[in-house]
Amino acid sequence: MPAVYEVFERVVDLYGFVSVDTNRYSTPERLVSKTVTVYKHYASIEIHYKRTLVASHPRLLGVRDARSTLPGHHTIPKRTPRQPSLQAQLLCGQSPVLDAYVTALIKHLNGRGTRALNRLLQIKRTYPAQPFLAALEQALKYGLFDLTRLESMVLRHVAGDFFALGESSHDNLPNEPDDKDDEQTKNDSDPDPA
Repeated sequence: MPAVYEVFERVVDLYGFVSVDTNRYSTPERLVSKTVTVYKHYASIEIHYKRTLVASHPRLLGVRDARSTLPGHHTIPKRTPRQPSLQAQLLCGQSPVLDAYVTALIKHLNGRGTRALNRLLQIKRTYPAQPFLAALEQALKYGLFDLTRLESMVLRHVAGDFFALGESSHDNLPNEPDDKDDEQTKNDSDPDPA
């Protein structure tokens, strides 16, 4: 004698389940919104799609609003760990002070901090290494993450070494032309009287 069963036509819901007697049974995700045939046996539920068995669940007896999910039907997407941004890769690995500041800056900002890391990379490329690292060390000590203020600190460290501050500006002007050169140019510009 063949086994006694009931047959139902069900549409797979958006979550990948079919409902039988207030309980829900999982199907493969590819069948969402498709019509499947459900065979309800005494001890099991069989789900067929186009006359092919796609799932077989033990029947949930004595419970209401329960779910039966087979392994592999509803995979949870795994997020791959984020790689550090290109700017962070370019900044890190050169100095422990710079590495610590980049890490603290990313923690201080929301997200990846791409704009701030671009600005820090620009400051690093613009100014010499020693004043830059000295300003970073001081900024890290006080928890300063305003990059405009950081740049002004770098400029304070650079000021005496690369800019002639306090010296007379007259010494740096190019030499003035001699009087003989003036007379020569005056004679060249006069037309010939002959």
